[in-house]
Amino acid sequence: MPLDDLLEHDHQARLVWDFCRGIDLTTLYDRIRSREGGPGRAALDPRLGVALWLYATLEGVGSARALDYLCRHHHAFRWLVGGVSVNHHTLSDFRVDHVDVLDRLLTHSVAVLRDQDLVDLNRVAQDGLRVRASAGAASFRRRPTLQEHLDEAEDQVRRLKAELEDDPGGPNRRQTQARQRAARERAARLRRALERLPELEAKKKPGEKDQARASTTDPEATVMKMADGGYRPAYNVQYAVATAGQVIVGVDVSTSGSDVGQMPPMVDQVEGRFGQRPREWLADGGFVTAHQDLEAVSRPPADGGAGTVVYAPVPKPRVAGIDRYAPRRTDSPAVAAWRARMATAAAQAVYQERASTVECVNAQARNRGLVRLLVRGVEKVKAVALWFAIAHNVVCGGRLRAGVAATG
Repeated sequence: MPLDDLLEHDHQARLVWDFCRGIDLTTLYDRIRSREGGPGRAALDPRLGVALWLYATLEGVGSARALDYLCRHHHAFRWLVGGVSVNHHTLSDFRVDHVDVLDRLLTHSVAVLRDQDLVDLNRVAQDGLRVRASAGAASFRRRPTLQEHLDEAEDQVRRLKAELEDDPGGPNRRQTQARQRAARERAARLRRALERLPELEAKKKPGEKDQARASTTDPEATVMKMADGGYRPAYNVQYAVATAGQVIVGVDVSTSGSDVGQMPPMVDQVEGRFGQRPREWLADGGFVTAHQDLEAVSRPPADGGAGTVVYAPVPKPRVAGIDRYAPRRTDSPAVAAWRARMATAAAQAVYQERASTVECVNAQARNRGLVRLLVRGVEKVKAVALWFAIAHNVVCGGRLRAGVAATG
């Protein structure tokens, strides 16, 4: 039976490929340096790379080796590759090397749906998702230990370099080069860990600064409180979702375990992507703990117009008998208006949409494998977060268009 006949007409692999056929990947094609007839490995076609990783993300596949295997043994992946040979090294590099292009693809995935009147930005919900980092708790070290390990790594690099220079034609040259490369990479990670320590020390109490630790395997990972109440190395992935359609319209990655400070940059990001500032923003209490964040989002833009109306729960006062919704003497107009607004049943009903939108999207990301990262560093983690967002929007687009067709 022909491979094409093995996939239903509405199979998700076809949906992904239809999306990839309509995107502009000129930037990625221009970056290809390999040429037919020249030395080296053939480059992966960017359109095929995007299609494979989008479909892999929907199927919960996050390993390049697993994807390589599926391209040879799974009908849907075989249909996508169409007989083209791929390998896990190329797939792994492609997944994390083009964050700028992925960022534009996210914007494109939303812009297409906006042009079709399937989604709007009037009401957006935001939530953070703590994702386990690719670093063990035992990899976190204090400054003296980090410096000691760095000295050892740099000394090893010098010794291996001297060994190569003394015997350039030695039988173990390739092994020595590999060991030298590994030592250089370890030394680079240790230097990044030491560079990050001042940031971590600043968060400690004055007498505990020497307790600050950074990871030797992923210096940008941070120990955070997870959903189960435990503390583990993680990244804080932030998603902003249009409540109409559950489409992801903003993505960010933070090394902070707190949601304080995350709301204003995300509102600005959405406005920068689409040229429209959302009228309403839904967030949980962690985003408005710092009232200046609420004030920044609520402030009218300099070019005129209204600020964004924030719907977030007002925390319960620590002192019994105090009305949480009553204005405080120290409240700014924006904070006082927020308290009064959240006292109404209408505002509380609006806030309930957050659970059925962005929290639902985060749960879907978990179900698709966004539980533990296989990559290290903020930039690569953001690439993974963007793959999840774009793949999610591809499926949402198919669902929204099918809904219109069914009712039209």
